[in-house]
Amino acid sequence: MSSLTDPLGPDLTATLRALKLGKLTATLPERLTLARQQNMPHADFLQLILSDEVARREAGSIALRAKNAGLDPAMRTETWDPTAAIRYDQRLWNELISLRFLDGPHGALILGPVGVGKTHLATALGHIAVRRRRTVAMARADKLFKRLTAARLDNTLDYEYRRLTTVELLIIDDFALQPLTPAQTTDFYEIITERHRKASTVVTSNRDASEWLPLMTDPLLAQSAIDRLTSTCHELIVEGDSYRRRQRPAPPPVDGTAPATP
Repeated sequence: MSSLTDPLGPDLTATLRALKLGKLTATLPERLTLARQQNMPHADFLQLILSDEVARREAGSIALRAKNAGLDPAMRTETWDPTAAIRYDQRLWNELISLRFLDGPHGALILGPVGVGKTHLATALGHIAVRRRRTVAMARADKLFKRLTAARLDNTLDYEYRRLTTVELLIIDDFALQPLTPAQTTDFYEIITERHRKASTVVTSNRDASEWLPLMTDPLLAQSAIDRLTSTCHELIVEGDSYRRRQRPAPPPVDGTAPATP
């Protein structure tokens, strides 16, 4: 009777947990059934269940690295709505998702009005890079600068600079929404110049790069950083209706009844 409720048995379950393979218990009964149905040789069955474990661990590792990189798990190429009324150069986008630009190294500017999905596209590039075992860091520009301001106060600025300048793909989201302070202008200059021709940077912005200069306090530092960044970046212009509008919750039924549960 116990075999019906626990097809693995307590001894096997305990052994798997001792070997840190406890997650296999979720799929092993199904695999056992498959092995019996197909008269699978022992070696093939062992290969099957170990492949399950490798795939599970790899998926967990990818999810953890994406989280540590600051990537929104919901913003991936698979979750992009291709029916949205958004326009951009598809050939250039295909080139970007190949990640060949990382080998340049080159970067990308993803530019366009509010709400067209720039952050989603940039984040999707980060997820692809993570899956290919490239190091990634993503941050909204205002939060990035706040972190560097705090680092000045606790004497960890050198550490933060090293972290931001050595990662293979740095994604700065929503850059130049507001004017930069002298310290922020310096931070931008230091990060961009250190990464120039050494690592790839992706920047999203509502403003064209030609509009960034007046927002920075030191024209010389600003021009130097902007020139280095733009000279090595692809430019993807995104246009169309607000992508966020497609994410609104569905309106309630006219008669006020709750929608049926699928």
